[in-house]
This record gives sequence, structure tokens and C-alpha cells, in this order.
Amino acid sequence: MTLHAPIAPRPAFEEVPPPGDYALVRRTIEFISQEYRSQPSLCEVAEGVGAPEAELEAALRRWAGLSPKAFLQAVTLDHARRLLAEGLPLLDAAIEVGLSGPSRLHDLFVKHEAMSPGAHKAKGEGLALRYGFADGPFGRTLAVWTERGLAGLAFSDEERGGDTHALADMLGRWPKAQAERDDAGAADHVARVFSPARWRGDQPLRIVLIGTDFEVRVWQRLLDIPLGCADTYSSVARDIGAPQASRAVGAAVGRNPLSFVVPCHRVVGKSGALTGYHWGLTRKRAMLGWEFGLRHPD
Repeated sequence: MTLHAPIAPRPAFEEVPPPGDYALVRRTIEFISQEYRSQPSLCEVAEGVGAPEAELEAALRRWAGLSPKAFLQAVTLDHARRLLAEGLPLLDAAIEVGLSGPSRLHDLFVKHEAMSPGAHKAKGEGLALRYGFADGPFGRTLAVWTERGLAGLAFSDEERGGDTHALADMLGRWPKAQAERDDAGAADHVARVFSPARWRGDQPLRIVLIGTDFEVRVWQRLLDIPLGCADTYSSVARDIGAPQASRAVGAAVGRNPLSFVVPCHRVVGKSGALTGYHWGLTRKRAMLGWEFGLRHPD
């Protein structure tokens, strides 16, 4: 399955941007989220985040390929509403990119398999995991994988307990698994996930979904949401045959261990409200803004 229709990546995204860029981007998003209705100027945003205008503009162009003005538009509170309003049905999206139908979208970037329900019920007993930390475009990133594929992608924030909390949160999902640290392997996985130049159908990213039957069904459905689009919890619930289970779907979305790869950040409320996100609403806005830059190069 895939989370991306094919795009032509820009050279700026061939390498993961410097880790310091996300810290500045994060402050910028937080400022814009408070002040966006006044459409602040570059000078006002720069003053609000405590950075020179030139430094801010350079960081945004490196990180998102967008001018500050375009970036402001991409991360405003109305952006998700626009995604919903402008989103194409999956079939239309497939036709637009010249494919034969929705099933072809599933072959472009991500190949997934679900681990047996028994592995989840056994809390990962007998499962061999490797994990490590690396810098990515959305901050310090934790990758967890098995010999069959990537199983977890999460983020470490100092204000939430840093690496210790991020690792406990992720490995706590499979507490009886054996885990070995491998930061070099993690750096390879993080670069692979966040480098659009490597989003190729002939070299798919292999992932393994480890959860309950219901959670896996939800995560599989999330993989159908194309980059640059959004969907609602109620729509996901309907599509998996559980139209009354929006809350349960929301819980499963929150339990998604593969941030960005399984695009839970593209799920919003009916009104377009971003609602919650396990790794923070600022990061959710950042992901939507980053994807906007990929779809709409400035």
C-alpha cells in the first residue's frame, strides 16, 4: 500500500534539513497558530519567534520549500478545512496521476503486512526489535523495526521526557519483545522515510503493522489517504464497516505507531478541526505544511 501519489521531488528535499530548522519552524507554527487571523508580515513573524528575517526565510525554504507567506497559508487553522473541501476521491486522485485505479496507488511507496493477532496479544513475546534515534525534519525521531520492516516511528521532545519517554511509549506497546539499539540503522530508516527522492514504487518501504485486528484495519485505511488530502474519523469508520465507531477509530488513530508513514496526521474532525495528535498538534500542522510544500512548490 502507499501513502503517496508520485510527485517530482525538489532538490531541497533530497537531504534531511538541518535539525535546527525544525526548532525554528516549530516556534513559527506556534506563533502563526495564535496570530494567523491578522496574517502577520514576515517582519512580525520573525520578531515573534526571535529570529532575523533572513534566517527565518532561509529555514522555511530549506525545510518546506516555501516562502514565509506560503508557509503561513499552509499551516493556518483553516488549512485542514481546505484540504477536506478540495480533496479528491481516491479514484479521482488515481486518474489524475495517470494510474488505472485506486489499487495502483497502493503499490507506489509503502508495502505493508500485518503481524498475526497472536503476536500483539503476546505483547511482542519472541519478537526481535531494533531501535534508534536520528534527526529528521520533524525533530529527533525514534525508529523501531523488525527483520520484516519498519514497525514504529515516533518523536522525542524534551518537554515530554525526551528519549526515555519516547522509547518507553513505543516499546511499551510490545513490552515482552527483545530490543537492541542501533542508531546507524535508525538514521538510514529516517532518511528513507523523509526523502521524497526515495519514494519509489520499485523500491517500496516495507512496514509491519502490529496491533489488534481493529487497529490494523484502521491503519490500513489511513494508508489510502493521499498526500495533500485529508479525511475524517467518521469517514474512516464508515469505510471499515463500523459507521458508529468514530470514537474507537479515533483511539486507533491515536495508537498508530508509525507516525507520518501511516498518515494519521491527515485525519481531522468533520469541521476540519485538527483535534488531537499523539505527537502534538504543532507537529501535525508541521506535517501538513511540509506536505503542502511538496505538492505546491513555491
